[in-house]
Order: sequence, then C-alpha cells, then structure tokens
Amino acid sequence: MSKTKRLVLLALLVAMAATLHVIEGWLPVPMPVPGAKLGLANTISLVALVIFGWQDAVYIAITRVLLGSLFGGGLFGPAFIMSMGGALISIIIMTHVHNKRAGIFSLVGVSVAGAVAHNLAQVTMAAVIVYSPGLLWYAPYLVLFAVPTGLFTGLAVNYLFAKAPASYWFNIKNKDLQNK
Repeated sequence: MSKTKRLVLLALLVAMAATLHVIEGWLPVPMPVPGAKLGLANTISLVALVIFGWQDAVYIAITRVLLGSLFGGGLFGPAFIMSMGGALISIIIMTHVHNKRAGIFSLVGVSVAGAVAHNLAQVTMAAVIVYSPGLLWYAPYLVLFAVPTGLFTGLAVNYLFAKAPASYWFNIKNKDLQNK
C-alpha cells in the first residue's frame, strides 16, 4: 500500500470516528446511568487496531477525541480529559488483549475489555478532576453497562469484517506490515 493510500485510509477512519463521537454526544442517552454510552467511535478504534496496529489506533483515538471535542464543544474541558483518558486506556487494554490473548478472546471480547477499561478510566479521571474519590462508587454501574455496549461494538466490528471482502482487509494489513 502506498503511503498516500494509507494516509487516506487513516484520514477516513479519523473522520468516521470523529463524526460518530459528535453524533453520539447529540443522542439522548436511553440508559439509566449518566455517562454510559454505546461507544460507537470505539468501533473505528477496534477496526484500526486490527488493520493497522496499535500505533495508528492511538493516533486515530487521539485525533478523534480532539476533533470530536472541537466540533461537539468542550475542547480541553473535563469531558475532553475524561474522553481522552478513556480512549487511551481502552486502546492499551484492547491492544494487550488482542495481541497477547488472541487465542482466548474474539474481537467481541477485545471490545468488551476495551469498553470496561474506557468506563473505569473515565470515572477515575472524573474522581481526579473533582478531587472526590467518592465518585468511584459509580464504577460498578458503568462496568455493568460497559459489557453490553462492548458486546454491541464488538459484534458491529465482527459484522463489518464478515461482510467486507476478507482479501481487502488482509491485503491492507499485509501490505501495511511490509511497508513498516
């Protein structure tokens, strides 16, 4: 894959992730726990992790949070800090599970682990921001909601890879690895 094609694909993934980030912020949360979301943008991070690897997944997550916060409001505010912390921890955990536990966990398991890590990081960041460790009581509730949302995003990524031509995805990954 040429560097130009790779850059275009990464830019498209960033655009999709930032758009999902903003749209998800606009959607009413049908869940009884404030702060719980579907994590739609995490689907793009998981796709990037599988196709390009952890470095580009981190790049996409950082750029997604920056652009999503810029266009959705709240750039460099508490929500931005919580979102950035959650996204980065989620990528770290998903990378570890995907690379070290690939025989045990499917992409759905990787996604659930990422969703749980994301929610735990967000509530921890919130507790640090407001200097209130009492907010950590909220963590079990967010973990409870992270499991079905992680299942949803993991199944969405599985569906994407099942419906897209496998030769296309693996062709990108193999050529990308040859260029590094």
